[in-house]
Amino acid sequence: MSAENRNATPSVAAAPAREMPATARGVRTRAALVAAARVVFERDGYLDARLTDITKEAGCATGTFYTYFTNKEEVFAAVLEGARDDMMHPGMDRVDDADDPYAVLEASNRAYLTAYQRNAKLMGLMEQVAHVDPEFRRFRTERAEAFIARNARGIAELQKRSVADPDIDPVTASRALSGMVSRMAYGAFVSGEAADDGREYDLEELVYTLTRLWANALKFPDRT
Repeated sequence: MSAENRNATPSVAAAPAREMPATARGVRTRAALVAAARVVFERDGYLDARLTDITKEAGCATGTFYTYFTNKEEVFAAVLEGARDDMMHPGMDRVDDADDPYAVLEASNRAYLTAYQRNAKLMGLMEQVAHVDPEFRRFRTERAEAFIARNARGIAELQKRSVADPDIDPVTASRALSGMVSRMAYGAFVSGEAADDGREYDLEELVYTLTRLWANALKFPDRT
């Protein structure tokens, strides 16, 4: 399959992962290619993106691309990995009371939703490609499972502190609540779903509503 074939079905299986560059210059060049690829993918979409456009955006020769990546599928996977890392570790606003579970949850939801909004175009592309390629579908599933596992650990910790309902399974609860948040984020920032009154979703409104739903579902104690 040609990486430049716009009508071909993408396949990561044909793109084995390479080791990271051993030199600082190599690391910079690879990072420049990944950054350029993100620009091109977000601008042109996955199928219409061409390697020549990526190398032009990065300011390097086409041959340089093949030093670091096998094909378009592999560099797209690298772009998605960067977005996944950004969303897993988006950086939270400072919480005045770190012992207040509601405040921590609110800050966590705000950080996630802000990161999702920042990566919305890529999230849309990932969904499109995952529908036709099993390797990217597996990437999407692994990404979701990582969030579920992390949130399940958080719920279990809240149960130990007698903050969350002790009778619910933390993994099942995390799967349900994490799915709610990610589905709302996709609707608000990717597919452009509108609120019932036709308005675009406001970030702070989403943060407030989703945090309240999480807290109510886990039976947080009333805030004093």
